[in-house]
Amino acid sequence: MQTQQTDQLPITDCRFCSLVSKANGEDPIGTAGTCDHWVIMEFPQPWSRTLFQEDPRLKPLMSLFQELIFKHGIKLRPILIAPDREYSVPNFARVLYYHRPAKQFAQFEKQEFVVPEGEATDLVMAILKQLVSQPNDLSKFQQYQQPTSHIRELMVCTHAQVDLACGRFGTPIYRRLRKEYAPASNGKLRVWQSTHFGGHQFAPTLVDLPQGHLWGHLEPEVLDLLVKRNASVSGLRQYYRGWSGLTKFEQVVEREIWLELGWTWLEYLKNGEVLATEEVGQGIEANWAEVRIDFTATDGSIFGAYEARVEVSGEVVSALNSAEEMELKPVKQYRVSRLVKIE
Repeated sequence: MQTQQTDQLPITDCRFCSLVSKANGEDPIGTAGTCDHWVIMEFPQPWSRTLFQEDPRLKPLMSLFQELIFKHGIKLRPILIAPDREYSVPNFARVLYYHRPAKQFAQFEKQEFVVPEGEATDLVMAILKQLVSQPNDLSKFQQYQQPTSHIRELMVCTHAQVDLACGRFGTPIYRRLRKEYAPASNGKLRVWQSTHFGGHQFAPTLVDLPQGHLWGHLEPEVLDLLVKRNASVSGLRQYYRGWSGLTKFEQVVEREIWLELGWTWLEYLKNGEVLATEEVGQGIEANWAEVRIDFTATDGSIFGAYEARVEVSGEVVSALNSAEEMELKPVKQYRVSRLVKIE
């Protein structure tokens, strides 16, 4: 389970943070971020770095995002996606809303709307207000709801204005997925360009919904396995950032269980808990944690739990942003030192 490498990349050879991260053996696991709600809106490019703060169509949403996240503690992830020549409707905008359906779950529940462009911001406001039981007019948008719960959505970050690595490495992966895999899916898969959702040092990075897995450091040769799930999940180990239904240390453990059980693991309802962890100061990552992951088959026929210990296995040097002069940072790497199934 150790992923640390010693042959470090000469920093002078590279201005892309993701190349530094990859060459230095940084394991992306545990970086998915925990999320209970995804709000995704079609919005035309170009996308500036400060789009949410400056665009008059998005500024009202930004203040509400901040209120929900920082005041109410809601785990919310807003993303913009670029209109697509095939998927999109002229003068209309698509809004996708995913939410965690229960404490123990396997995938996020989806609602999709295609509304007149001028009403997209109002729709997102209505979705967000319902999260804190504020008055909203979501009911008036029901006429625009789409029956697309069967469609898998892959969103690849190509937001070069946030970090050059996302444009440089995300765009080719997006094009490959969009041109080869989406058309072959019989309408069951759509592929989108998206704004940043964290972790550009792992570019190319994507989020896979409705299950909510995040992937990074992707290579063209692993796309077949990622999309079709037609061979051992072990081939994806080094690209897995984690499942957004869990927290950091829980994600580290969940990967090990997935590697042990294979693709069947995705069908189980699951939830995690950190039982104990090292006490550290603010901004300092703990060196160990004790974790429990509970799981249940959708029909209730199988259930159980795993308990595990996660420990630091070393450090690698990574760059968090692409630049001519990079800011380098040591990043702790973790491994599962004990994994026990509880009957």
